[in-house]
Amino acid sequence: MKQWMALAVLAGSAAAWADTEWVAAKVVAIDAEKGRVTLQHAPIRTVKMDAMTMRFKVADRALLAPYRPGDSVRFAFVVRDDELVVSQIERAR
Repeated sequence: MKQWMALAVLAGSAAAWADTEWVAAKVVAIDAEKGRVTLQHAPIRTVKMDAMTMRFKVADRALLAPYRPGDSVRFAFVVRDDELVVSQIERAR
């Protein structure tokens, strides 16, 4: 029984990871002190948001250190208190 429960937990974790939406964007501005980044982003289908330029909170200010305005990136997000929060960001491939 314990093995089945462990497999169910792992399957659920994998499904959650697979559902992460990565969104293409361009860094417009960074406010590392406030933990915010302004991104010109592609449409975000999971929340039915059109492409636009908007400011996001970041889950961890350290995420912003490698980036500068003009960088092409892709990001993943979580919804916290009805707000999109950047949880991961990396250079576009």
